[in-house]
Amino acid sequence: MSTPTDAIATDGPRADWRGWAALVVLMLPVLLVSMDNTILNFALPAIARDLEPTSAEQLWIIDAYSLVLAGLLVTAGSLGDRFGRRRILLVGAIGFTLVSVGAAFAPTAEWLIAARAAMGVFGAALMPSTMSLLRSTFRHREQRRIAIAAWAGMFAAGGALGPIIGGFLIEHLPWQSVFLLAVPILALMLALAPFFVRESRDPRPGPVDGGGIVLSMLALGPLAYGIKEIAVAGWIGVLPVVMGLGFGWLFIRRQRRIPHPMLDLTLFRRPKFSGSLAVNLCCIMAYIGFLYFVSQHLQMIAGLSPMVAGIALIPGAVMSIASGFLVTPFASRYPASRVVPAVLVVAVAGLLLVVVAGAEDVWMLVWAFVLMGAGAGAAQTVSGELIISSAPPDRAGAASAISETAYEFGAVLGTSILGGLLTAWYRSTLVVPPGVSAGAAAHARETLAGAMNEADRIGGSAGAALREAAAAAFDSGVVATCLIGAILLALACVVAGATLGRSRTPEPR
Repeated sequence: MSTPTDAIATDGPRADWRGWAALVVLMLPVLLVSMDNTILNFALPAIARDLEPTSAEQLWIIDAYSLVLAGLLVTAGSLGDRFGRRRILLVGAIGFTLVSVGAAFAPTAEWLIAARAAMGVFGAALMPSTMSLLRSTFRHREQRRIAIAAWAGMFAAGGALGPIIGGFLIEHLPWQSVFLLAVPILALMLALAPFFVRESRDPRPGPVDGGGIVLSMLALGPLAYGIKEIAVAGWIGVLPVVMGLGFGWLFIRRQRRIPHPMLDLTLFRRPKFSGSLAVNLCCIMAYIGFLYFVSQHLQMIAGLSPMVAGIALIPGAVMSIASGFLVTPFASRYPASRVVPAVLVVAVAGLLLVVVAGAEDVWMLVWAFVLMGAGAGAAQTVSGELIISSAPPDRAGAASAISETAYEFGAVLGTSILGGLLTAWYRSTLVVPPGVSAGAAAHARETLAGAMNEADRIGGSAGAALREAAAAAFDSGVVATCLIGAILLALACVVAGATLGRSRTPEPR
């Protein structure tokens, strides 16, 4: 059954039980794709010991997936409009499953990076389809708000559950198991989707914009790479950033001129749309950046096992889900320009807790993540629904694709910028103690995992001194990174207060 148009009413008919069953099915790929943004955080020490990647390769193992995913989301959304969103969803699920099996048997770091990039290609086919299918399934605004709360909550929860599930798997199985996890999840979705998820497509999608596809990738790829290199290696990353901005300008220019653009730039003229998009980007960036360092601290500095470290993050994961549903009644009663800044203050408080108390206490990190998850989950629910409802009904598909691109690019920036700054701080402040050879010192300065491996190899008082110095340098970087994240979310509060309470065009009821 196909939905004949994308003109979804703001207050249309309510969905029946089949719609809610479709919601459950569609949450499976959302959970998996978001988990893959963070599941390697806990597997990274084991991968580092086995494949011995450099610091740059270590970041690319994480970021290659999100980078390719972000660059192809708009393209995949366009293909779903043309050929059917459910069909693209099923194709993406099959490809993601096969590539995940290939990643599980990667013999080198380079192989694993390539496999992660291929996973991003098929992951891009999964994400736009889920949001677009939710939009066509839930036409009543209150039901749609609940469905988007579930979508945003599952996305945030997947980011938090990634380290938890990864910790469990790493403690009991080899690191390859984190990739094989996709097989049962997507197999279940492939079995249920044809029965519960209705097909949906745009009857007038326009031609495929091949030039736009190429330019979007040429813009996002060098931009994320350059940001990563600036944070880690200094000004050498300026050139790719300039290249990415140049191709981005060409992409925008092309989208303004062609009659059927793949990215509708007029949506950005709406303050509610642009403001909500900025809030989502900042929330995901801070959230993923927080998970990037806390998972390493709990394992390599606090000495927790992967399983115990994962359990420590459960309260924050639960709050990221629950807060999305708890904020829904307040979002219906009060303006978003008040609700979103209020919940973002909670997330800011979590980061400032680390800044004030330091990163040494495990319980303090647990409480900080609870506050972070509560604030970020609630803010993303409200802003995510505004992105869809503030767009004209016939352009809701473009709004969905842009929203999902912000989610994934925020994950890229979280590890690229915040993770890169943490790495740069660690390298600049690490004081290698006497008795450590030049080769071991160079390896220790690469990553925290490299320092801990060298400390174990050296042993004795010199190894203990190296371990203590690496922990001190890393934790001081955590404090600085949390301060930057708090400033980022404070700016999001200002943007939300200034943009979410007004709109240039009236919204239909």
